[in-house]
Formats: sequence, C-alpha cells, structure tokens
Amino acid sequence: MFGLAGAGVALAGGGAAAGWAVGRSAGETARPGVVPFRDVHQAGVATPAQDRLHFASFDLTTTDRVAVARLLARWATAAERMTAGDETAANGAVGGNPLAPPADTGEALGLPAASLTITVGFGGSFFDKLGIPDRRPLALADLPPFRGDALDPARSGGDICVQACSDDPQVAVHAVRNLARTGFGTVSVRWSQLGFGRTSSTSTAQATPRNLFGFKDGTNNVKAEEPAQLDEHVWVQPGDGPDWMTGGTYLVARRIRMHIETWDRTSLQEQEQIVGRTKGEGNAFGKAGEFDLADLAARGPDGKPLIAQDAHIRLASADELNGVRILRRGYNFVDGTDGRGRLDAGLFFIAFVRDPQKQFVPMQRVLAQQDPMMEYLQHTGSAMFACPPGLAGSDYWGSALFA
Repeated sequence: MFGLAGAGVALAGGGAAAGWAVGRSAGETARPGVVPFRDVHQAGVATPAQDRLHFASFDLTTTDRVAVARLLARWATAAERMTAGDETAANGAVGGNPLAPPADTGEALGLPAASLTITVGFGGSFFDKLGIPDRRPLALADLPPFRGDALDPARSGGDICVQACSDDPQVAVHAVRNLARTGFGTVSVRWSQLGFGRTSSTSTAQATPRNLFGFKDGTNNVKAEEPAQLDEHVWVQPGDGPDWMTGGTYLVARRIRMHIETWDRTSLQEQEQIVGRTKGEGNAFGKAGEFDLADLAARGPDGKPLIAQDAHIRLASADELNGVRILRRGYNFVDGTDGRGRLDAGLFFIAFVRDPQKQFVPMQRVLAQQDPMMEYLQHTGSAMFACPPGLAGSDYWGSALFA
C-alpha cells in the first residue's frame, strides 16, 4: 500500500519537488516578502514571526492512504505557489473555463506574499485513521489533563493542522481557504482560529510584543539566531524517534481564554508581582532592561525574594524546569463576546518543541498547579501535531512516512 501511495503521488504531484512549481528558474532571485518554501525545516517555526495567523485543524474524511498522500502533494504545490505570492494555479481566479469553478478563490489577487508561511502537522488520530498506529511517534502521545482545563472538544484535536502566518490577514485566510477547498472529499475543517498581534518574537531583530494583559510576552524565547538552542530544544534529532520526523518538530496549540475584565480591575502592583516583570519596560524585578537576565536568587531589603516564588517568569524559567525551553509563536485573539457582557478574548498559544512530553508537559503542569495567573485564565482548546521536516528534498509533507 505504501509503495502504491508513493507511485500514485508521483503522478498526482506533477513534479512539485523539481524546483519552483510556479515556473521560476532555479537561479531566479526571490521576490521581497517571500519566505523560501523548500528548506531543511518547515517555514513558520523559526521564521521571524509575522503579524497575523489563520490556524486550521482538519479531520480526515477517508481512510484511503493513497488519497491522503495525493492531497498532501496537491497542497504542497498550491502552498509553494501561494507563499511565492501567486495564485494556486496559473490564472486560477479568472483565467480558466468560465463555466467551471475557478481554481483560485481570488481574494488575494493583487496582494503580495506578505511573508506568508504554511506549516503542516499530523495529529495522533491521523495515524489511527490511516491504519498506521505503529508509525506514530512516542512523543506524540496524548497530552494529560491539566488542572483548570475546560477544553471544548469542538476546539480541540484534529488529524492535520495548517498554520498560515502572514503580515496580511487576507493572505493568511486565502491560504487556508484554498487548501480547505482543495481538500474537499478528503478532509474537512474541524476548527480554526484567527490571530493578530503576535505575542512572541522569534528573531533578535524583532521587538517583543505584548499580550492582552498588556505585558511583553516571550522575552526569553528561543530565537532564529540561536541554531544550537534550536537543535537542542526545537528540532527533532536523529535517534529521537522515527526517521521520518528527523528535522521536524512538534506543535502544541492551546486556546487560552483570558478573563481580561477581572485582570483590568487588578492593581498594577499585583499584576507585576504575578508576572515578575514591570509592565512598562518589561524588566525583571531588580534589573534595568528587558533582556537583563533575571536574578532568581535576589532578595529585597525585607529578605524576601524580589521575584516571588510563584511568579510566572520564575515558574516558566529554564532554571526552575531543569533546563527546559520552548519556542513560543502565539497570537492574540478576540472572538466577539460570550453573551454575558464579556469579550471572548485571549491568547492562542503555539509552541514548537523537540519533545512535548519532556518540555511542554512538565512546564504546563507546574504552571497549572502553582501560577497565580491561572486565576485569570481558562484553557478552552488543545491540540498537538507532529510537523515533519521541510521539503528540501521531498514532494510533500511526510512523504517519508508513506514511502
């Protein structure tokens, strides 16, 4: 079956791996605002974080491995075109047969690529539905329940995820919409999330953004300019698990509702004590600048720790978690109101890690049990996906899984 899948996709993919599917020559210079699509690692992980997000989780509507592999090949061809600023097919929006549905939905016509990246991953249920549970990585084991979770099944899980990030919201929405349209009959959208105002910087060239609590978020995030840290904490290494995941990473997504109205009635002093940083500059207590390393051992004149024992930055620090670090790539969201006069707003938390069982799980367990910030939060959605390596030498995501 796997051999047939590989042969079938070679026909369906139309030579997608042979350079630019959009017809550019191999030596042509990339256009401004275009993030390279084919690389050792998938784009959208260590790529400098864009301003907008459209994240979608899909359910398989078939158990046919050949059909799924062919869809991934079609998606790769379309994604390569869209990340280059092109339509999903040449003249796809208006240049085809006027009596047939267009090959591209057209809402991105005239818009640049705007640094669009498309990142794809597979959920644990993907392997079960396709009858290949033995190929599911051990690190992709289901997340345990955490204290305070109020997860909505309709906002959780999924067989395949697509993370589209761009500096233009319409470009990101266009990408997910066209992949969903192409996937009709093979996948259906389970849930999706729009995000704005990135809440982490993934490059030293970026200023640290703020979350909806008004605090700078992700000051100590792993950065693209730290390749050794990426190898240690983000990219799956040889021997970590199945060979098809080497060079990939694991994506953990958590929809976190923020009780912003309650937070807004909390004093500035208490807010800063909960976080362990000042709200303005973002410096850790006892330090002058945002990026000055926090001194967790420092004490005040009263002999008490300057940074409280249950402060968020202490509990989430590598010093307190036996060296654990993660690459954060979250976004703010406001999804209307809850019908009770409060905004349905918060953080769509995304983290990329080398092994979620050894990194995210112990971190979240500590935060859920000890962090006073949890009084202002409610986790309403959760999902985890295995993101294969980039498409530097393959037709589509996970092609080695089907080989």
